[in-house]
Amino acid sequence: IPLPFSLWSLSLSRMAVAPPSYCFVAFPPRAKDGLVVFGKNSARPRDEVQEVVYFSATDHEPESKVECTYISVDQVPRTHAIMISRPAWLWGAEMGANEHGVCIANEAINAREPAAETEALLGMDLVRLGLERSATAKEALDVIVALLEEHGQGGNYYEDAGSCHSFQSAYLIVDCEEAWVLETVGKYWAAEKITEGVRCVCNQLSLTTKIDAEHPELRSYAQSQGWWTGEDEFNFSDVFSPSDDHLACCSGKDSLEKQEESITVQTMIDILRDKASGVCIDSESFLTTASVVSVLPQNRSSPCIHYFTGTPDPSRSIFKPFIFVDDVKLVPKAQSPCFGDNDPARKEPRFQEKPDRRHELYKAHEWARAIIESDEERGQKLRTTMLDLEQQGLEAMEELLSSSAPLDPAEVADLFYDCVDTEIKFFK
Repeated sequence: IPLPFSLWSLSLSRMAVAPPSYCFVAFPPRAKDGLVVFGKNSARPRDEVQEVVYFSATDHEPESKVECTYISVDQVPRTHAIMISRPAWLWGAEMGANEHGVCIANEAINAREPAAETEALLGMDLVRLGLERSATAKEALDVIVALLEEHGQGGNYYEDAGSCHSFQSAYLIVDCEEAWVLETVGKYWAAEKITEGVRCVCNQLSLTTKIDAEHPELRSYAQSQGWWTGEDEFNFSDVFSPSDDHLACCSGKDSLEKQEESITVQTMIDILRDKASGVCIDSESFLTTASVVSVLPQNRSSPCIHYFTGTPDPSRSIFKPFIFVDDVKLVPKAQSPCFGDNDPARKEPRFQEKPDRRHELYKAHEWARAIIESDEERGQKLRTTMLDLEQQGLEAMEELLSSSAPLDPAEVADLFYDCVDTEIKFFK
């Protein structure tokens, strides 16, 4: 039943702060076996549905446009194949990967300067545009900041007619050689390159004095606003954070840094499932509505593997593997219904009602969550079986990575499809 938007906006009225999402990267030697490990929890309004969608590489007509969530921008001649997890009402992505082993996650952040409510590109649109248009992390950084300069960022981050929740954006952009942390305030930005150790990005600015790339007018803008004297050392977080918000970034950072063992896919999944640390959010307003973990081998003859949940609360979800090959089998059961031009998110005034966006996987999982919450014994059995299913997938992928035989694309083309299918059948 569509929720009257007055009720919906009431439930969101406590959300002036950016949702407490977390994303992580670990490089060898902290990560095991020459693998770069990337992970992200997407914290969003509790009842928002996230879908997992594959788009194949596509050639586009000259001078064509691409319609993003709120505005259109010029299309490029060719877009790469991508697999994304996104709130079902918008065009962009919270997180995802492309066929070249580039992964991007977006965090909504609060900064000293309020984000524009005027409709422009959302941070989530820029995630998808970065994935579609780049073959390396650095290329994705360049794509995102160029689009930011040209079109700006702004507009409602939530499907909410009652009030506009707009945020600035931070990004973690990763490939098998390096990562970039990009933090933006309006069209101004700074970025840091990372090639070793671990890094966490959350809903607060984290860049300080190590800046490897920046908007050419970043410092003069900060000076013109009276936020920086021009004489002190330039510290991005000190200059641009809201005065009441400048805490050390994220409990999640500790979760990753205190790992004594080398970091594996399983370590990253465990961190994303951890409610005690605050990394897995389950509060009155927010829930981790979807999660992803990616493994990017530095040895390029091995495939990148991306594990998506497509369902809320990673502690009660199954991370399911996906590998880019030609002829990937599409997974309609993890995709929300399409409302086309009648979608209330596409008509102005926007969001006058909320259609039911639940996909088949989400509905099956909803049933499982209800059992876990209401029947301790059955719930425990259910969780054990879910973890067993997940473990089978993890072990099969580990075998694939350690094998010297070349990957047979036919064997993995329906990998994610089969995992989703098995999960739904199991819940039934």
